[in-house]
Amino acid sequence: MTIADIEIPATAQQGAGAPHPLASLTATEFERIRDIVTAAPDFTATTRFAYVGLEEPHKREVLAWQAGEGELPDRRARVMLLDVTTGRSTDNVVSLGAGDFVSTVVLDGSTGQLPILIEEFDAIAGIVAEDAGWVAALAARGLTVDTVIVVPLSAGYYGYEEEEGRRIVRVLAFRQDYPEDHPWAHPVDGLSAYVDTAARSVTRLIDAGQLPVPAESGNFDDPAVQGAPLTTLKPIVITQPEGPSFTVDGEWVSWANWRFQVGFDTREGLVLRQLSFDDQGEQRPVIYRASINEMLVPYADPSPVRFWQNYFDTGEYLFGRFTNSLALGCDCVGEIHYFDATLADELGNPFTIENGICMHEEDFGTLWKHSDMFTGSSEVRRSRRLVISFFTTVGNYDYGFYWYLYLDGTIECEAKLTGILFTSSYPGTDADGADYPYASEVAPGLGGPFHQHLFSARLDMMVDGLSNAVDEVEAVRVPVGPGNPHGNAFTNRRTRLSSESESGRVADASVARAWHVVNTEKTNRMGRPTGYVLYPEDAPVLLADDSSSIAKRAEFATKHLFVTQYDPAERYAAGDFVHQNPGGDGVTRYTSGDRGIDGEDIVLWHTFGPTHFPRPEDWPVMPTDYAKFTLKPYGFFGKNPALNVPPSTASDHCSMGHGSVGAHETHAGQAGHPGHGTHEGHPGHTH
Repeated sequence: MTIADIEIPATAQQGAGAPHPLASLTATEFERIRDIVTAAPDFTATTRFAYVGLEEPHKREVLAWQAGEGELPDRRARVMLLDVTTGRSTDNVVSLGAGDFVSTVVLDGSTGQLPILIEEFDAIAGIVAEDAGWVAALAARGLTVDTVIVVPLSAGYYGYEEEEGRRIVRVLAFRQDYPEDHPWAHPVDGLSAYVDTAARSVTRLIDAGQLPVPAESGNFDDPAVQGAPLTTLKPIVITQPEGPSFTVDGEWVSWANWRFQVGFDTREGLVLRQLSFDDQGEQRPVIYRASINEMLVPYADPSPVRFWQNYFDTGEYLFGRFTNSLALGCDCVGEIHYFDATLADELGNPFTIENGICMHEEDFGTLWKHSDMFTGSSEVRRSRRLVISFFTTVGNYDYGFYWYLYLDGTIECEAKLTGILFTSSYPGTDADGADYPYASEVAPGLGGPFHQHLFSARLDMMVDGLSNAVDEVEAVRVPVGPGNPHGNAFTNRRTRLSSESESGRVADASVARAWHVVNTEKTNRMGRPTGYVLYPEDAPVLLADDSSSIAKRAEFATKHLFVTQYDPAERYAAGDFVHQNPGGDGVTRYTSGDRGIDGEDIVLWHTFGPTHFPRPEDWPVMPTDYAKFTLKPYGFFGKNPALNVPPSTASDHCSMGHGSVGAHETHAGQAGHPGHGTHEGHPGHTH
């Protein structure tokens, strides 16, 4: 298959009104899926839609159709169904064309449960309110069911016999002093209930002792807490008088030399597909599909009521459904294009999150610049980037995911983390005066437990085609000796990862370790493989012990990189059914066959994210923290691909010159600092 064969067709070439095989499901299609499913003989009044999403065709089917060499793939949806009274769970594939089920798998819970329903979360307060032990434990603390907010959370897996095959959530409580009071300021620590959601009963009650409930308000939206407003900030206005530089055709976007499709999924949120770069008239593919496929938030507090706090916000909670409608909050800044996100609710009915995805351009300072001491040439070009982003609120935390495309072919993904800490009571110092080792005191008596945020980016690579491989490249010191008598030499070492068993790799900033994705059949004008390099951030991977339950359930998070051979069924780093999964699934299972990854169609699973030791400054609402990774062309182009970016004009407040410049003079126009759009949404559902 040649590069020409895999070019993305124009919309007009995609068939008479037929949707592209990767187009997001529409409201009409969700209704058709609902009607097919509800007409099945085993569908009951208590059956709920736990997940509905596009069942994507095999990559080669899509590429063959785009090249005019294959049939339009069947339009299919994946539908996960849960009977909330019996717990019966099925995983189904439905054909929209045939109007029938393609396959049905009945799950017994041994390899995990379906994602947790909002309906299940909403039922928890009523279930624990009817449990005598829970009511008595609250009363012993001077509280009632009416004065606390209960927070149901995913259970993890700990081999408890009474939980086998049952849908379990674990519950913590927070006092709420009045309806507008943010309960996160008042954790009721030392108490937890384990609940069977189908049986509507408490299976265990953990009362590990009473701790004082912190009293100080955490109402960050209260002017009395905020303090006097800052009055010295002047307006910043970002305008594009001639409109944006991008064009949008449905879900397809063209900007500068980039072309790609924007999609959205209940589980993964924003999905970018078929990113390609126009290199002097040739549309060259880089990534077939990119998404955040999993997000793990493991906590470090080993106390009896908190040791199980390990949340998979993607696989257990489906964080895409909590996406903020940006029309209701503070939008991105600039000339904005919004995409709506259409999803299915738990009854199978479509609903739309208006303005769920934001796209805009940002100035990004200097792209390239030089003032030459010999010729007097003085040239500077300004950089800009295209930003595609969404924000989701999962309980106490708010997460923004931003994909950046740059003029020079660079791709970045950045996670922005804000919201409210998940709090505890702070136990204070021990008899020797030592601080509690697993949390920070962020307000009087209020703890911020230590935790991590570990995101998994699934990068279905397609660098110049389907034959790709990964080279690990790192810096190497050269000792003093023959050829290096003065000891100044250093070089690099390149190691090809040949099979999946070799692909579990950890970043190492001390040797500038990076991973080059190269095409094994294409070369650049120097005769070397074309490629892109993944630059990771050097942050800790999962810090839990290797023998722990969470390490078994989230092996993807124990390394910064895994590489697998492409399989359309391998979509999620922790497996398809993450809730109460005992482990050994996902990347663990995918790599067990030890398939070859040298010159193959490959997928990168990249783990990144911060380790959070909370500060007092993170309370009562956190300033945004950031984590990202970068993909840069490395030999993909024959020279700087941004040479043809035109200079800024006088109307852009940038002066240009070609006069005599001294050896130490560097003035060459006005080089500004990067612009930075804001992007916040309204609070979503609290799990």
